[in-house]
Formats: sequence, C-alpha cells, structure tokens
Amino acid sequence: MSKNMVSTQRRATLTRKTRETDIALSLNLDGTGQVNIATGVGFFDHMLHHLARHGMFDLTIQATGDLHIDAHHTVEDVALVLGAAIDKALGEKKGIYRYGWASVPMEDALANVALDLSGRPAFIFKVEFPTPKIGDFDVELVAEALRSLTNTAKMNLHVNVPYGTNSHHVAEAIFKALAKSLWQAVAIDSRSDQIPSTKGVL
Repeated sequence: MSKNMVSTQRRATLTRKTRETDIALSLNLDGTGQVNIATGVGFFDHMLHHLARHGMFDLTIQATGDLHIDAHHTVEDVALVLGAAIDKALGEKKGIYRYGWASVPMEDALANVALDLSGRPAFIFKVEFPTPKIGDFDVELVAEALRSLTNTAKMNLHVNVPYGTNSHHVAEAIFKALAKSLWQAVAIDSRSDQIPSTKGVL
C-alpha cells in the first residue's frame, strides 16, 4: 500500500457543541504543518501549534467556551475532539507503524513520550511542574488535555519528564515530543498494508 493510497482518506472534520463549549475541528494527518487555531486559551493554542507543526499535521480549530469560569472545559473538550479526529482519520489503521516515541529537550527540560495507537486508552503522566501556572494557564490542564486526547484517540500514552526548571519549557517539550511520537506512529510502513496487530484489529 502506497502512502498516496492512504493519504486521501486520512482526514477528519468534527464538531462538538455543549452548554460549555462549541468546537469545530479539521485534521489532515498527511499535511505540511499548516495551522489555524483559536480556542481562546492562548497558551493552549501555542501548544497545539507545536503539536501540528512538529507532527506535520494540518490542523484547524475554532472553539468558544465558558472562559468566564476558567479554561478547563475548553481545553478538555478541544482535546476530546482532537483525539476523536485522530482516531477517525486513521480508519482501520492499515499499514501504520502504530508505535511512536521521542525524547525532546527544551533548554532545561527533557520530555520522553511513548505511545501506542492500540485502540485501548491508557495514560501515564510522570511530570512535576515547578510552578502551578504558566501565565494565567493552570499547568494541571496539560495532564487533563492529554488524558482527554488519549481517551478519544484510543491510545496508550506515556509521558515522563525527568527534569525541568521552567514550566513553560516542560510543557513545550511534552507537546513537541508528543508531536514527533504521533508523526512516527501514524506514518505508513511501505512494507505492509496490514493492520499492525496479531488480532487483526486495533
């Protein structure tokens, strides 16, 4: 199976509207890193830009939410929709590498990320942020976003940061490492057109 045979099908456009958020998202896994993101949460937009740019995904997100309360619902719901879009765009997951991993430094911080597009969610997060906030962004929302992404993308995601003295750098290293891991996992293995599982399904 050639990459071209797969790439025409590896797109997803999803919406989600609740009493808390209204989200429209488009994803192309075989893009060039084109980004148009506006969630109303500046730091989260910054992290999503890293995810798309370093993963070479085209990503458009327009979101509004109850930011007068806090950013929690918006961050959580955007991540839920993004994970669902990844899962939808992958389809049966024929010919993908399935696994991805990356170790990414960001000045004082190092992030190690490994993932498996297994169809079974699992989330391990071994990270300590030096501060509770990055600007007005609660650092606990990094874990909330990744947990939501993991659940709807139906993947195993392990995130470990052994050290880092700057919270911004820690978060940025995580999202860049996630981007490179996803880029590897969704890539097409030219040697196979099979679903990469002995069970025959993911």
